[in-house]
Amino acid sequence: MRIHQNHIAKDLVPNVMFVDMNSFFATCEQQVNYYLRNRAVAVCVYPGKYGCVIAPSIEAKKKGIKLGMRLNEAMKICPDLIPLETHPNRYREFHKQIMNVLRKYSDDVIPKSIDEAMINFASYKLVHKDLLEVANNIKADIRNEVGDYLKCSIGIAPNSFLAKLGSDIQKPDGLTVISPENIDEVLSKLSLTDLPGIAKAMAIKLKLAGIETPLQLRHTPAEKLKSACHSIVGMYWHYRLNFSEVDFSTSDYKSMQAMRQISASQRRNIKLLDDLLVSLCATLEKRMVKQDIYAKDIIFSARYENGKDYKEHINCEKNPVQDAMKMMQYIKNRMEVFQKVNHCEPVINTNLVMMGVNLCNFIPACALQYDMFENNVQHHHLRKTMYDIKKKFGNDSIIKAAELHEVEVYRDAIGFGSVKHLY
Repeated sequence: MRIHQNHIAKDLVPNVMFVDMNSFFATCEQQVNYYLRNRAVAVCVYPGKYGCVIAPSIEAKKKGIKLGMRLNEAMKICPDLIPLETHPNRYREFHKQIMNVLRKYSDDVIPKSIDEAMINFASYKLVHKDLLEVANNIKADIRNEVGDYLKCSIGIAPNSFLAKLGSDIQKPDGLTVISPENIDEVLSKLSLTDLPGIAKAMAIKLKLAGIETPLQLRHTPAEKLKSACHSIVGMYWHYRLNFSEVDFSTSDYKSMQAMRQISASQRRNIKLLDDLLVSLCATLEKRMVKQDIYAKDIIFSARYENGKDYKEHINCEKNPVQDAMKMMQYIKNRMEVFQKVNHCEPVINTNLVMMGVNLCNFIPACALQYDMFENNVQHHHLRKTMYDIKKKFGNDSIIKAAELHEVEVYRDAIGFGSVKHLY
């Protein structure tokens, strides 16, 4: 992460815009199906009894439906809730259309997730003299060119963090400007956990240091915040709230994740669960090949019906991984050790409700030190060739033997995280 302007804000004009699409997946469904509009809708990966709500509509949120609720709980709160199956390609297409609208106003657009983007207008001061007018034009263009039911909240500020904060203040369909003239007034109405990135644990650390509010946070010296947070992260909070830029980054992936909720019917079949793990690893392999990177760390996580979790962090620094089968073998080996040491049932069992693989600590393929006793160079080029063929002739044109399954186990899904793999 780089900190611009040598930590000192030289230009305090609000020239960064943050666009946040409201209840994106649900409003995409309402856009496509007119009869879902003005109704409580919940998009789910699996719309079964214990399916998980991944995107409640604006109307559903008003009735108390929250992200992560199980459908059986949500239906008790809102009996007229309409559960919908997710349509990932639909959301991707809407996302691309929205990005095309934003790029009409600036070439410096960074998609932050499937439903969010930052726009830097620093080089467009002579072109766009009134960003409030631009924001209203963007809202109108999204309605007219993408979908009349789609709404967004927009924040405008001198840096991307405050622009993001502005987009959170008024939802749905909000528009907030944060400037040197009004920042103290804006912060005085918020709590610490209202700031993006500050959760309960960080708020507790700050309160132990005598910092109770966002306004106090802004006026606390950077070194004191570093001490309070036991990290340079504390200094970043000072810089953000005093208009320096620490977040407008175009850097590569910091992490990648493939995760799936598991339905009751799926968890009855152990072979299907094993195949699901292969598919999760294969998805991450595809992304890494596209980015031409390898991972040094693998984190496998699982959640069970009784609410318990299992997590393993596997460091592969000596042998960074890109191949799906190697990833899976690392994970399986660690599971076997855990099971042997704890004399317990298999980690992958019929009580699983969620399984995920997370990768981080990446290294470019060109910087990799290949083992002279392994033909890794050939394997690397073979993987790239395989995905080039898939891209040209379709995903089913060439398939690894390990990816052949009797039934489809890895249904297409999409999350709210990084969308770099779409570009």
